[in-house]
Amino acid sequence: MSKNRKGLKISYNSPVVLGFSIICLIALFLDGITHGASNRMVFSVYRSSLVSPLTYIRFFGHIFGHADWGHLVGNMTYILLLGPLLEEKYGKTDMIMIIAITALVTGLINFIFFPHVALLGASGIVFAFILLSSFTGFQDGKIPLTFLLVAVIYIGQQIYNGIFTDNNISELTHIIGGLIGSVFGFVENKYKR
Repeated sequence: MSKNRKGLKISYNSPVVLGFSIICLIALFLDGITHGASNRMVFSVYRSSLVSPLTYIRFFGHIFGHADWGHLVGNMTYILLLGPLLEEKYGKTDMIMIIAITALVTGLINFIFFPHVALLGASGIVFAFILLSSFTGFQDGKIPLTFLLVAVIYIGQQIYNGIFTDNNISELTHIIGGLIGSVFGFVENKYKR
């Protein structure tokens, strides 16, 4: 008598989010073995020559770089928690688009308005995911109260921190990421249902 046993298997359930997380981990490893050179060269964005091809890579590459293990873990906790649910709802293509748009917009704004500041990290992506996740219960003609509460709490906190604290964190990046997630969530749920 044979029994049909189904063992537990690990599934690569969220390729975009897992791929993003793996790239961030590799970038942190490279930063360590190059003593910060890889972050300066590829994984942070700052004012540099428009003639250099690396300038354009940095517009996107800065989201993969992190200052240290704590910075990475803080961002990856949210990304790995929210990302798979969002990837299941919106699909791989939309997730890549949200990540790319957030990277480009935050990179360009930092490049243009903060010439002496190097920006790195995935916190803009985190805030895009946080605000986007609050749209999961969206219905035609109704804005979810959860979205309003999340927007007030997270965006309000970033505005407060940007005005009253000096903490070496780019609150503007968080706000921009949150706005991108909000706009995408609203458009995707209102017009593509």
